[in-house]
Amino acid sequence: MRKFKIILLIVLTVFLTNISGFSQDSSNVNIYDNLLKKYVFNGLVDYDNLSKDKNLDKYIEALSNFNPNTLNDKKTRLAFWINAYNAYTLKVIVDNYPISSINELHTGGKIIAHILKKTVWDKDFVVINNKKMTLNHIEHEIIRAKFKDPRIHFALVCGAISCPPLRNEAFVGSKLNEQLDDQARKFFADPSKNTFDGKNRVAHLSKILDWYGSDFGENDSQILDRIKNYLPKQIAESINDKIIKWEIDFKSYDWDLNKIKKN
Repeated sequence: MRKFKIILLIVLTVFLTNISGFSQDSSNVNIYDNLLKKYVFNGLVDYDNLSKDKNLDKYIEALSNFNPNTLNDKKTRLAFWINAYNAYTLKVIVDNYPISSINELHTGGKIIAHILKKTVWDKDFVVINNKKMTLNHIEHEIIRAKFKDPRIHFALVCGAISCPPLRNEAFVGSKLNEQLDDQARKFFADPSKNTFDGKNRVAHLSKILDWYGSDFGENDSQILDRIKNYLPKQIAESINDKIIKWEIDFKSYDWDLNKIKKN
């Protein structure tokens, strides 16, 4: 009987720890959610005022101490990592604000930094569960490798105009599918990021679909087939009917900071 009580106590302790961890994360997500609602408009960020708000530091501190492995639901874990990536991106920008582009934060300039892996995405300023890591690690070794959902490319925001619009609410597991689908539709409906020439059957797509093309397919037809459900109805129908006749051309990328321009 004594042995049974000990086992029961251990199980209860683990259970309460997980519940506490989840509650803690949920509470801190509210801090982040409120920040996004307050400072993000139409995908652009009010960095002038966000840089003065200490609540971002509170959320970053919570991320640094939280163990995402205590989140048992896969969608909730993915939402956690997307939020973490975007929040740390905001953090590194406001810590160096004012800047005109996140490319200013690379070591050695844009080209050399990419060659030597000294970009801002290679710097280990991110802390999760008291462990240092990089934004690249979160994106490539965790999000892309473990979750394998190409829609994340419409949710992760690197702080540039040509990035997907930063959502003005936190991602949460309970509605993650709806949020990611909505992100994809907004991304492809924005003519500054993607346009479609139905007459000549050319899809002028974001460079993101070039950089991460393998996440969507091995050729133009596979990529278009993967994204067609997020496109305007008329374009989607044209692609669906004659997909082999469509081709992709990739647009140039605007690295200007995704900030709200004030008069």
